[in-house]
Amino acid sequence: MRLVTYRLHPEAEARLGAITDDYVIDLAKLGAARGVPLPSTMLGFIDLGFAAVYTVETWIKDGDYPLGTALPVGNVKLLAPIPRPRKNIFGIGLNYTEHVTESARALDTADELPKQPVVFSKPPTAVVGWDDPIRHNAQVTQQLDWETELAVVIGQTARNVREADALDHVFGYTVINDVSARDCRRAGQWIVSKGQDSFAPMGPCIVTRNAIADPHNLNLWTRVNGVEKQNSNTRFMLFNINQLIADLSSVMTLEPGDIIATGTPAGVGAGRTPQEFMWPGDVVECHVEGIGTLRNPIVAA
Repeated sequence: MRLVTYRLHPEAEARLGAITDDYVIDLAKLGAARGVPLPSTMLGFIDLGFAAVYTVETWIKDGDYPLGTALPVGNVKLLAPIPRPRKNIFGIGLNYTEHVTESARALDTADELPKQPVVFSKPPTAVVGWDDPIRHNAQVTQQLDWETELAVVIGQTARNVREADALDHVFGYTVINDVSARDCRRAGQWIVSKGQDSFAPMGPCIVTRNAIADPHNLNLWTRVNGVEKQNSNTRFMLFNINQLIADLSSVMTLEPGDIIATGTPAGVGAGRTPQEFMWPGDVVECHVEGIGTLRNPIVAA
């Protein structure tokens, strides 16, 4: 199932929907018509547990949508699937072999492969949605870079989870652009580089875990102004999703709605010769197979 957060017009409240064909089905309204109360937010729906996914999938399969529950996709504004995460996004750095190599060459990071996941974070205020602007503040950065990543959304509390059980704790998957200001790293710390407002575009949807046969075999790519910059597959992760969840949950509790951005492959702007960065007027597209394409323009802040 493909879940979205949408808004009918700029003053309207954000609402939870499911995309089927070319329509967004409002789940709270559909639940009310079925006599089953459902939340109008993504986080509220995740909190219900995965049984709610199967229930809604059955309703959608029936194709019986009462008046007012189905809206053409073209008539709504898609927001980030989780417009305001409850806490920071967990970012994973240096998680593809070739990206380790290009980062060591261009960004002075270590040239050996990490022995444990490299973890940083992006605050909730960094999140924006499909077609929302990425803000380029020329007084702060001259090196605005792209990073397409598969993101994992946690569905149930995870604490000291075994690798073999890790995917049972996943609710679904989305796309994140781990936007980075390469010249804003401070003494090796990344949060200022990666946590600025609008630096975590997310979307266009969350695809529930039962709709992704193998999250470790998904193609992903980046295009800037229509020109391909990254092209790889999630099978090349150094630490796969099972390992990331096991590692993170061994030191902190993962909760429903938490987000893990699993790292980016080679092809970032800083690693290219000559280096390339994003500027106002550019458009960046980030794609993960089975989920969709996240598109954002760059604007002057």
